[in-house]
Amino acid sequence: MDWLAAVVHLRERNEPAVIATLAQVRGHSPRDAGAKLVVTAHQSWGTIGGGNFEATVIDRARELIRTGNGAPELMTFALNDKVAGTHGVQCCGGEVTVMLEVLNPRRTVAIFGLGHVGYEIALILARQPINLVLVDSRPEALSPDRIEPLLAGQATLAIQHEPAPESVVATLPTGAVVLVLTHDHSEDLILCEAALRAAPSYIGLIGSPSKFSRFRKKLSEEGYPDGEIDRITCPIGLPSIAGKDPASIAVGVVSDLLIRWDNAAAGI
Repeated sequence: MDWLAAVVHLRERNEPAVIATLAQVRGHSPRDAGAKLVVTAHQSWGTIGGGNFEATVIDRARELIRTGNGAPELMTFALNDKVAGTHGVQCCGGEVTVMLEVLNPRRTVAIFGLGHVGYEIALILARQPINLVLVDSRPEALSPDRIEPLLAGQATLAIQHEPAPESVVATLPTGAVVLVLTHDHSEDLILCEAALRAAPSYIGLIGSPSKFSRFRKKLSEEGYPDGEIDRITCPIGLPSIAGKDPASIAVGVVSDLLIRWDNAAAGI
């Protein structure tokens, strides 16, 4: 598979990778500017020239994948016998600059319940470069006419009509965001239990403090310790956005997620 097919394949698998591009060539080089190499933790596709300098680029690409460093960077190599790299010398006679770009896995957000608020949240998140999983036990909530406006954004959509939506939770990747907003409080409670047994980065439950108090009591009776129950955020959204209409709630919920993601990226 060539480098472009590899990128598509890796994006479908949500696997991190680095694209290395031969950005500039001065003098003699084994490849022309624009040549590309795609690197993952264990594989590579394409080539920017092979030899010692490509091996050094692969080493650096895998270090970027391990550390999660998402910033692009440049590496310059003198290809002559007077300069020894990590893997030896390369005597083409020129100089090359390689740009490394990290393709981090997309975040996954699963919205359980496409009612008024869930749908408004989906409308906003569909514009983000994420994997968006939309789940509802009611087929009419996932009708084609409702889904169509969500298809124009950057998000990759997975639409799931599931009479037992809690079964979807176990299929989500580690670190997914779980938003519980169904039409039924019993369904909400079952989903919260399923989320507590999984490994999401965030569990958000729509509702009032009194609703969460009832849920906390029931979850505690089921044997969940307080520290586990505290993984659930309820109410969801930013308290400073006080509007109760679906669009305002959605803005608050998505704003809160974006702030959390920015803080995580900054190590806060």
